Amino acid sequence: QVQLVESGGGLVQAGGSLRLSCTASGSFTSINAMGWYRQAPGKQRELVAAITGSGITNYADSAKGRFTISRDNAKNTVYLQMNSLKPEDTAVYYCNALIRRSILSSVNAYWGQGTQVTVSS
Repeated sequence: QVQLVESGGGLVQAGGSLRLSCTASGSFTSINAMGWYRQAPGKQRELVAAITGSGITNYADSAKGRFTISRDNAKNTVYLQMNSLKPEDTAVYYCNALIRRSILSSVNAYWGQGTQVTVSS
């Protein structure tokens, strides 16, 4: 069983900051890429930022310059530091991880339960 547990969401005023965390637990051999997605009401889920096991990052245009993704491989944790938040950043944020459960298994995608981020104007 693999679980991704997120924390750090909440209500913040425009211009403020939040830091999301996501920790993977359970039985697995390795974690490849980890990332953050978000889904606003009535919209599709979209990639916000991703990071490979070696630390290569990728950001959505909307996140560049404001958000920073990082990971602590020893803690199986990925972070998303969000600065200069805007009302349009309001969404449920989901953690995603590509995890190999054993040396004989394939890599599968796992999702967290989501954490609400609300930015007031």
